[in-house]
Amino acid sequence: MKDLKELLMLERSYLETISHRVDTSWGTLFCNENQPNYYDSNHAHIIDQCLHPKTVVDEVISYYQSKKIKPRFYIYNIEGQQNLINELKTRNFRYEELVSPIQLWNNQVINIPNNNRVMIEVVTDENYQEAVDVESSITEFGGKESIEKVFKEQFDHPSFTHYLLRYDGKACSTACIFEDGEQARMESVATLEEFRGKGLIGELIQFLQKEVKKRGLKELWVFPINESIEKVYEKYGFQTVAKLTMGHAFSSGKSISEIRE
Repeated sequence: MKDLKELLMLERSYLETISHRVDTSWGTLFCNENQPNYYDSNHAHIIDQCLHPKTVVDEVISYYQSKKIKPRFYIYNIEGQQNLINELKTRNFRYEELVSPIQLWNNQVINIPNNNRVMIEVVTDENYQEAVDVESSITEFGGKESIEKVFKEQFDHPSFTHYLLRYDGKACSTACIFEDGEQARMESVATLEEFRGKGLIGELIQFLQKEVKKRGLKELWVFPINESIEKVYEKYGFQTVAKLTMGHAFSSGKSISEIRE
């Protein structure tokens, strides 16, 4: 089992695929001016205890305001970050805490019956728009415009492979693998509402598990957005190895909790 800091480095590698990274003495700034409203692309990422909260908050506000982007913070190890959180609250930042399960695959490919109504294929230029349409229908992922831009950036990035599942020929479910060294991360698992309840997520996960084995990757991670999805993944061989609490401070706009509702 990796320690928390190593897992957060995997998260940072993932974020680098959709944003420009600027390292500082206190943490990291992520910025993508082409995606000003996509939270993951634009935030200050603070892992270690913040020793100079006022200076850091001033720097973050100045940086994002210069780019006409609303400043926000993702804060980890929050038990040691109370001075930073208090400083943000005095500046009228809204604040929420999110608990995210971290799950690791047990390396056993799940055994489910073959369904001859299901076909899974790699996303290419030919089926690209079908895959985008599936993902952009999932409101929990954010707005349609942001999803389409993120999908394009990931599609063009060599660390990502996207997959499209068809049921009776209809494009209805997607997922992707993000590779970082010998690790992989399962992302963007989505199914059109009218096709849910047919076991399609199991079909996708089994396919991705086989792909990870084929590529010789050692670990497959998933970061479910809530406990309900965590329980679904547990059925398919993912074990919860940690619960990560993240603070999110933002000057305006919706909270992450509101986006996921």
